[in-house]
Amino acid sequence: MEKEFLSKDRCKKVLNYLYLSRLLDDKMNKLVKQNKGTTFYLSNAGHDLIGILSAMSLDPKKDYSFPYYRDRAYVLALGSSVFDLIGSFLARNSKHHSSGRMMPDHFCDNSLNIACQSSCVGSQYLQAVGLAKVLKDDQIVYVSGGEGSTSQGDFHEALNFSSIYKLPVFFCIQDNDFAISVSKEEQIAGKSIAKVATGFENLKIFEVDGTDYLETSKKLAEAIAHLRQKKGPVLFIAKVPRINAHSNSDDQKKYKSEELIEKERKNDPVLKFEKFLLENKILSDEEIKIFKTTAFELIEKEAENAEKLDHPKKSSAQEKLFNPFDIEEKIEVGSGDEITMMDALNHALKEEMENDENVVVFGEDVAKGKGGVFGITRGLSEKFGNDRCFNSPLAESTIIGMATGMTFDNKTKPVIEIQFADYAWSGINQLVNELASIYYRSNGEYNCPVVVRMPFGGYIQGGPYHSQSIESHLCHVPGLKVVIPSNASDAKMLLKTAIKDPNPVVFLEHKAIYRQMNFVARKEPSKDSYLLFGKANIVRKGSDVTVVCYGMMVMFVNEIAKKLEDEDISIEIIDLRTLVPLDKETIINSVKKTSKLLILHEDKKFCGFGAEISSIIMEEAFEYLDAPVKRVAALDIPIPYSKILEDAYFPQKDEIEEEIKKLVRF
Repeated sequence: MEKEFLSKDRCKKVLNYLYLSRLLDDKMNKLVKQNKGTTFYLSNAGHDLIGILSAMSLDPKKDYSFPYYRDRAYVLALGSSVFDLIGSFLARNSKHHSSGRMMPDHFCDNSLNIACQSSCVGSQYLQAVGLAKVLKDDQIVYVSGGEGSTSQGDFHEALNFSSIYKLPVFFCIQDNDFAISVSKEEQIAGKSIAKVATGFENLKIFEVDGTDYLETSKKLAEAIAHLRQKKGPVLFIAKVPRINAHSNSDDQKKYKSEELIEKERKNDPVLKFEKFLLENKILSDEEIKIFKTTAFELIEKEAENAEKLDHPKKSSAQEKLFNPFDIEEKIEVGSGDEITMMDALNHALKEEMENDENVVVFGEDVAKGKGGVFGITRGLSEKFGNDRCFNSPLAESTIIGMATGMTFDNKTKPVIEIQFADYAWSGINQLVNELASIYYRSNGEYNCPVVVRMPFGGYIQGGPYHSQSIESHLCHVPGLKVVIPSNASDAKMLLKTAIKDPNPVVFLEHKAIYRQMNFVARKEPSKDSYLLFGKANIVRKGSDVTVVCYGMMVMFVNEIAKKLEDEDISIEIIDLRTLVPLDKETIINSVKKTSKLLILHEDKKFCGFGAEISSIIMEEAFEYLDAPVKRVAALDIPIPYSKILEDAYFPQKDEIEEEIKKLVRF
């Protein structure tokens, strides 16, 4: 094998990529100083060799990559063009790497199976694990990061899950001793990532000098063979120098001694590889100079070409937030008995899993007899097998991060369950910073058809951690669709639509009405029935006041409306069904008719979703109002556990009724 690593052809390739990477580093630094359209620059110097050798060990036609921001040499060696990288660096309309929507060196190239990367340190690890979970052949998922990123909880969650399932994940840690200015001594107990990771079964650990060509090549060959044989994940720790500062805004002289800086410069993998080539008589000094000159000329030429690329048009800023999606609305209601929302959701999952083998369900307690704490996923693992319905560890970041990663195969459609919406915050980075924005950030190269099911809501004496309504937070996140059904029929059809949708959908299910019969239970729609998103339902027509609500509140208002009908008060009830997209037209048209609006939700009033609806009416239908817009919502405090205190917190029917009467009398 050593003979293969000493071959002239291989060494020429490595040298070419080393010069391209290093000289590209220099060129990008100059472009920043010349104010050519970007203000941020990250040096890759010192990390070049490990990236190049890793890329040369993999096959971009079948393997997948999650390279971090100091892995430019890796993507170059994998096949990314200098032209694209410079174009992206200049925030121009390059073909790949986001076309100005992401910072430099946040790589994304569907043609090379490079997943869309972000600035969130460590979030890539769980996504890589999720993708590895759904691969079938001898494919490998490469994911890299600096040693600082191993302090993130997502890194440890990723090691855990990949080790449990023996997944072919190549964790490449490029250890340069510093996370910006924080030393490894301050980052890692015992100063060793390897020691921290030794407790994970099925995880094979390698530690190498990432500046040593021969040692690194040999260890990589061993690691890749291990991964191809599906023996478990690999943690590959390469010791490398960070020759330059963290970025152009950093001065490493403030925290590194002159002696250390000089030591790192002497440990430069480019210098060491040049010496290796000469000592082993693989290339002459003259041949080496030709490679360097050729690389320099190529970079200058491609930089000149890249500067001619158009800047993104201002009008394109709002494009590609959602992947276009169209589905034919069809509603066929059966003649059988009414079913509960719980059964309707279960049937929707079964039908869509039967329709599409790429639909995968997972989360805490969802499989093997339990079927989730509310029984919504019961029978799925028995019917479809443990590969398509499986339990996750008790870790919300793992669930959402893995689901995001699964979609990078351009096939898998994860439907995940967060056991209670209250615990979504543990995975909020993966939901908000990653999943929601990937279609936009990748400029349409990737989309993430993930359905995030969350039981939510109160009136069950659940206290502050089992009763939250978090829809207003979610609706503020660009790229997420938010669905809240109020009855079994809508729930089934909306969930089926959500699974078809190529965009991330948060599907909020009010747990207090899972088994509710009155109003909520309905005759079951057929398996071919789907509801459009962004289409509110006028539950009850009226003339005196419009009440806009969703979820369990629709049931409340329907009861109140029946009662007030005897008092000659006519209420028009609008069930939003989806908050994003929002059916503004139906709300506005109703207000034009009744001239009075009450908005009801069980989330807190301050900054609740009702404020957005109120704002829309004030801006677009103010002249039709005969009274101020009224909001009825929960108190602006944490949710108490005591039933007495909980009743004070949530809107009650008598309170809602009285506010409607006041509005009518105004």
